[in-house]
Amino acid sequence: MADVVLVVNAGSSSLKFSVYEPADGGEPNLLLKGQMEGIGVHPHLSARDRDGKDLIDKSFERTEIAGHDAAIAAIAQFLRARSEDLRLLAVGHRVVHGGPDFAAPVLVDAGVLERLEKLSPLAPLHQPGNLAGIRAVAARQPHLPQVACFDTAFHRGHSELAERFAIPEAFFHEGVRRYGFHGLSYEFIARRLPAVAPEIARGKVAVAHLGSGASMCAMVAGKSVDSTMGFTALDGLPMGTRCGALDPGVVIHLIRAKGLAPDAVERMLYNDCGLRGLSGISSDMRDLLKSGEPRAKLAVGYFVHHVARQLGALAAVMEGLDGIVFTAGIGERSPEVRARVCERAAWLGLRLEPKTNEAGGPRISAPDSRVSAWVIPTDEELMIAMHTLDLVKR
Repeated sequence: MADVVLVVNAGSSSLKFSVYEPADGGEPNLLLKGQMEGIGVHPHLSARDRDGKDLIDKSFERTEIAGHDAAIAAIAQFLRARSEDLRLLAVGHRVVHGGPDFAAPVLVDAGVLERLEKLSPLAPLHQPGNLAGIRAVAARQPHLPQVACFDTAFHRGHSELAERFAIPEAFFHEGVRRYGFHGLSYEFIARRLPAVAPEIARGKVAVAHLGSGASMCAMVAGKSVDSTMGFTALDGLPMGTRCGALDPGVVIHLIRAKGLAPDAVERMLYNDCGLRGLSGISSDMRDLLKSGEPRAKLAVGYFVHHVARQLGALAAVMEGLDGIVFTAGIGERSPEVRARVCERAAWLGLRLEPKTNEAGGPRISAPDSRVSAWVIPTDEELMIAMHTLDLVKR
């Protein structure tokens, strides 16, 4: 009987999952991955094995998969049908916000879950779904070990200069500080750099996690020293539907002058801004790049402008730059966005190699470029599997 670890990344209406088998002395092996989409609306379960072969492609009635409990039950049934000789060791979960208390993966119990629930207002798009996945597994198998892996953990250890806001001291001690997010992605890139780009692995690197959620991280010798995201996942770069950096006076104006309730402001900043708000067309970069509409071009240009702006800021924080790494959906799959960012970074000594950029790298800068540029696919699920196995063994 083979031991396996289940990795769960639960959102508000979707649940991604992967199954990994431990490997002696190395990274765990992916056996399959899939997702349940449209929970409570148009539920659909799909999965593929590690070779890309379809294992299931099934739709459900809305009432059959009305919530995360039913989604977990359907996925468990699928996994049992696939193989009865697999023994589930533990379940690892992505949890977006760890707050000031959680700086490393942790075994989940009732007390941990209660503390994480208090952080839900700081990550309303993600945290409730993350915790719903944990509760759904616990309801079915209460004695099965579950591990929470935090998007904020990789950034803990920043200097006070990078971590603080310029607000009264008491708020900092209450947990109002810059946390940074996408840490599981950045941790994976840090692990991959010595093999893929050894010449910059111990140097000063800006990693651009560009997707529907987007941020950038300054890494020195594989450690995070600063990030574009702060107290919540709204800060920094413009995203698919999130605003990115915003003058706090705008929020005051929306409440006082426009009469919007705080809940309405929150919904707008998380769901109606970013690429969607700028373009009025789509939150998907692929749609905007295909469009000839002026507002679509504005949204793309705005995104590139702010990536380039943050790149300069992170280079200043590190007092230099040896390389830039593009990752996540846009970063891995959009040669045009990468090219436009690199063009804006020519002043740093970066010169693009168009052919390798179109081919997707891994190195996309010219051989004589002083600052090198790379495309490295991320794998947050693998990081979760590794953390889960490590914690369960210990």
